[in-house]
Amino acid sequence: MRLDPINIILNKDFKLDKKFYFISGNEKTLIGKISTKIIEKYQKKENIATSEIDSINDYVEYLGLFEDKKIILIKNCKGVGEEIINNVRTSSDIFIFVQENSQKIKKIKNIFLSDKNSYLIDCYELDKGSKIKILNKFIELSGKNIEGDIYWFLVERLDNKYVFLENTLNKILGLDLKDISHSNLKRLLNYDESGKEKVFFSLYKKNKEIVVVYREKVVTSSDVSEFFYYCKNFCQLIIDCKNEEEYNKKIPVYLFKEKSFLIDVFRKYTPKKKRALLKLISATEKVLRKEASLSLMSGLRFLLNIKKITIS
Repeated sequence: MRLDPINIILNKDFKLDKKFYFISGNEKTLIGKISTKIIEKYQKKENIATSEIDSINDYVEYLGLFEDKKIILIKNCKGVGEEIINNVRTSSDIFIFVQENSQKIKKIKNIFLSDKNSYLIDCYELDKGSKIKILNKFIELSGKNIEGDIYWFLVERLDNKYVFLENTLNKILGLDLKDISHSNLKRLLNYDESGKEKVFFSLYKKNKEIVVVYREKVVTSSDVSEFFYYCKNFCQLIIDCKNEEEYNKKIPVYLFKEKSFLIDVFRKYTPKKKRALLKLISATEKVLRKEASLSLMSGLRFLLNIKKITIS
């Protein structure tokens, strides 16, 4: 069965009652949001732990002392087929598969689409209709009344990527109503468009300089989310690429000015350092999820620890 990702985010009473969830598409921030949201919804209603594995082939059923089952987050669909799905169907665990779109996964998506105990969730950049739904929900929850030109200005200008849109809305709806004007909205939207990825490129600076750059760009907990998203993507690219040639090809075109810097960073990473980096990402995600009030400090600590691993 196919499921609308926006429905999962906006409908707090939405029931998740399937064994398998296959989250795909080309919008990474929405894919990440949906996987997190599904896990959070399960954890609110029962005592359930989570575990991450690279592929279904790494799965081993195991019950802990204090939970009846686990949510297994699987980073790709390698090895997935009808036979292995049927083999794990009798376990008590819940399975969430995460895989960006490609021609290779079309057959696998059809498996989940036709399976009665599965949800297929496709995550693409937000269209105008989706942005209207999200904006209306955020306005409802904030208790503010935003209408007319300002409302439609937001619909047109909000980012098509979910996490960036969410961060912007949290900033805007945190303002007093009298401060929600065209001039302030333009300033906020331009601020978001500048991004936080440039903080990562201060990695080789002295710690004091890194702190200054970080504090200039990362001011709110929403900023931390955007900053962490960029840094995680840069780190994941380092971890996933087997050699410099592969890494060079996967560096986004818009980062052409920073290409030499990124390649130099990649050259410093041994398999041992990659494992340390992966462990750091996982630990930071858990902290950011549980301790929102400490997110600003956690984001800075994350960056300094990346530097420590890189130059060690």
